[in-house]
Amino acid sequence: MPSKPAKLRVIWLQGITCNGNTHSFLNDPDLERLLDSVAFIHHPILPCTKTLKELVKKLPKSDILIFEGAYRADFERVGVAMETLLSALASKTKHIIALGSCASFGGIFKEFSPEHISGILFDKEEERGPLKMMREKIILLSGCPAHPKWLSFVIEMIVAGKRILVDEYRRPKELYGYLVHNGCLRNEYFEWKVDSDTFGTKEGCLFYAQGCQGPYTHGSCNKILWNEVSSKTRAGTPCVGCTEPTFPKRDLFSTKTYMSIPAEMPLGIPKRSYLALAGAAKSFHIKRLEERLIDDNA
Repeated sequence: MPSKPAKLRVIWLQGITCNGNTHSFLNDPDLERLLDSVAFIHHPILPCTKTLKELVKKLPKSDILIFEGAYRADFERVGVAMETLLSALASKTKHIIALGSCASFGGIFKEFSPEHISGILFDKEEERGPLKMMREKIILLSGCPAHPKWLSFVIEMIVAGKRILVDEYRRPKELYGYLVHNGCLRNEYFEWKVDSDTFGTKEGCLFYAQGCQGPYTHGSCNKILWNEVSSKTRAGTPCVGCTEPTFPKRDLFSTKTYMSIPAEMPLGIPKRSYLALAGAAKSFHIKRLEERLIDDNA
């Protein structure tokens, strides 16, 4: 009878964090099965073999290092500066996962201290994080928080020894290779310029009146649903673009326009083509869509 393969040794290290990605991971319905293939040397919540104090003292080798939260060189864990701790653990692991937008690009915490806080590989769009010399073994899973199944996907790919294709920000193309907008159930409203001016509605486009960032945001939120049920746009809330290096943007719930034309074109759409399509759409009234929106707002 073949022996069971050894579990991957995983260290989950936290920087400056709200714990959102930890709690997101605990909501993975396949968590129990996933834990059969990994063993946590350290995790802030789940059972593990070493406390944070023991981890800092031993600095053990691992198969995967997961970093959650924003990076700041002088931020300390058990009296050790993150600059020293992260570098030491990263040099002793095979794979590094930047989990969440803070670990990926600096995220919300970077807004507090733009000059001192970043992600572990990127500082917003610039590749100048502390682990830039180790970029080839880094995978970014941006999101605020990252979907639990995105992390499961990457871990399972590593367990299986499969290659993970990545984009320019080291994000898996399988998860970030398309836009949130592509899977949105409201696309017909977007195409015909039928807007919803309130949150929580089932009908209407959220782009023009509510600032939905779906047309600019890479992610699989509308393909791999949250809790296997829903997403922001399905619940009537605009996408806030949390997977992108520019997150968080100012004026979240508005789309800047010039004479009703977006100041920034949706990704992949030439401005001339957009203007032609928008002009055609505005010349029609799609009674079926407009009636559904009225009924939904009633």
